[in-house]
Amino acid sequence: MAATQMLLHLLLIILFITNPNRIGAELTSELQTLIDIKKELDPENKHLASWSINGDPCKDFEGVGCDLKGKVSNITLQGKGLSGKISPAIAELKHLTGLFLHYNALVGDIPREIGNLSELTDLYLNVNNLSGEIPSHIGKMEGLQVLQLCYNNLTGSIPREIGSLKKLTVLALQSNKLTGAIPATLGDLHALERLDLSFNHLFGSVPGKLAGPPLLRVLDIRNNSLSGNVPPVLKRLNDGFTFENNLGLCGDEFRPLKSCNGTALQEPKPYSATVTGFPSRDIPESANLRLPCNGTDCNAPPKSHQGSILVGLVVSTIALSAISILLFTHYRRRKQKLSTAYETSETRLNTLGGGFRKNNGSPLASLEYSNGWDPLSDNRNLSVFAQEVIQSFRFNLEEVETATQYFSEVNLLGRSNFSATYKGILRDGSAVAIKRFSKTSCKSEEPEFLKGLNMLASLKHENLVRLRGFCCSRGRGECFLIYDFAPNGNLLSYLDLKDGDAHVLDWSTRVSIAKGIAKGIAYLHSYKGSKPALVHQNISAEKVLIDHRYNPLLSNSGLHTLLTNDIVFSALKDSAAMGYLAPEYTTTGRFTEKSDVYAFGVLVFQIISGKQKVSNLVRLGTEACRFHDYIDPNLQGRYFEYEATKLARIAWLCTHESSIERPSVEAVVHELGNCSSCL
Repeated sequence: MAATQMLLHLLLIILFITNPNRIGAELTSELQTLIDIKKELDPENKHLASWSINGDPCKDFEGVGCDLKGKVSNITLQGKGLSGKISPAIAELKHLTGLFLHYNALVGDIPREIGNLSELTDLYLNVNNLSGEIPSHIGKMEGLQVLQLCYNNLTGSIPREIGSLKKLTVLALQSNKLTGAIPATLGDLHALERLDLSFNHLFGSVPGKLAGPPLLRVLDIRNNSLSGNVPPVLKRLNDGFTFENNLGLCGDEFRPLKSCNGTALQEPKPYSATVTGFPSRDIPESANLRLPCNGTDCNAPPKSHQGSILVGLVVSTIALSAISILLFTHYRRRKQKLSTAYETSETRLNTLGGGFRKNNGSPLASLEYSNGWDPLSDNRNLSVFAQEVIQSFRFNLEEVETATQYFSEVNLLGRSNFSATYKGILRDGSAVAIKRFSKTSCKSEEPEFLKGLNMLASLKHENLVRLRGFCCSRGRGECFLIYDFAPNGNLLSYLDLKDGDAHVLDWSTRVSIAKGIAKGIAYLHSYKGSKPALVHQNISAEKVLIDHRYNPLLSNSGLHTLLTNDIVFSALKDSAAMGYLAPEYTTTGRFTEKSDVYAFGVLVFQIISGKQKVSNLVRLGTEACRFHDYIDPNLQGRYFEYEATKLARIAWLCTHESSIERPSVEAVVHELGNCSSCL
């Protein structure tokens, strides 16, 4: 076996020696292709100046990554300000596995030739100004795993040929101008995890076949013109299926849709694309490029050349050592270059369905954490389980920067003295909130920092904001926490509203929010991984986020375990100013479960009064059961007096001056469980 491998190596060296111009010709071909692509992508040469005819694509071209054979395998140009077009010449890069052109201003059509990229696994063209129809030829890209075309101006129907992409896990087509019916062939995508067709002009029925993909977790068809009975089988997706703003839809299984009166509509016929099919011929291979032999398909050399081969073997044996050194150096250089591009098999996100995200981000991670400050490096002071949890949630800087469009001010959600929070879109199309803070805000002892990260990763409750991952950048001197995004803002935005404001919360929603907050605090206080109890320390209306179903989510839970004491103290100033800080803190300087209970009581007063500032008049009115003193007038009398009395009484007890007189949060949850409006 060893002799056979040696012979193959020698044959490769002979090919190199006897025909040195071949490799140069291949490189020249890809070089010219890239130059042609550049002319279309960046016609004014403002952003791709490094793409020069005299340069080496694998070493000099910004955003270009090569494989170990020196072939262009990735083009990563997201957020570069490109305003040109996608050239059909892209199809000549036969070894391309990733094409990342999102967050630009590209115009024109998606070229049909792109379907010839048979090795492509990731296609990101989202957030551009692309127009025209989605080419049906995309259905030939058998290896495609992620197809992101959202936030463009694409028109026409969804090609049914997309149903041929058996490895596709994410299909994001939202926020375009697509028309026609949803092709039933999308139900043949057995690896599909996320399908987003929202905010288009699709019409017709919802195919029941869409429930077929066993791994499907998210199906979003909101804001279309769909009609007919929603197939009951889609109920299995639970909250992952969203369908609002389709006035023609009906279904007894789905609130708040109207009933279909028991008449089930027939399955729609999958009409969509005007193209009825695509050529059945094999996907063209690299006909002009002769690849190295694999040991089984090589033709035997002609007898007339056997003498030359023997001479070549002798020469090769002498030169073998020198060439091996050159090849090793070449390998190391290529490997370094690969760190600028995604390795698709290693970057696949696994955040759907509540599962852990696999480690192995892009190779950028290995460069980002190589030396110096590195709180995410392997740490033997932690248990094996803790290390696995931390590695499971680890993101890399490329993903964080891309998700936030390089921390664009457009995506800024809020800023404090020590952090800033941005909205971001991950590779799978899901929305997240990314909290960014400097390493000077973090605990300096890495074991303590890691212990805090481990705890944050293990906090899981329906009323806590879910942590998706984290990233620490030595180069930037910053850390990032990635959370689920809550689309309905925070509780603070629902206080002090004017009469008639559309955002006024109804009574049952307010009761449900109060109960959810209490359950979230109770989970923290009973958290098994913390002794003494885990106290939130900074509960306020601003820290209560509201999800798409108006469920409350406590944010910043456990965050104080990562931060320095001075940062934690500075954050308390706002809390004290708003009246959330328990009075005993000024004398003891300590937080307990009862200090969280005090802050919860203030929140309940705010919820039922609709006001940010809770006055003594409200407290006195509660004690005397005078409803008009504390009930939000925007409710216009639409509430239950029994529940209002109970909520006000709970708030009054929770904000008692003496911590001993305050109830436990478990007792509060029990009391709230008796409210008839609690959902």
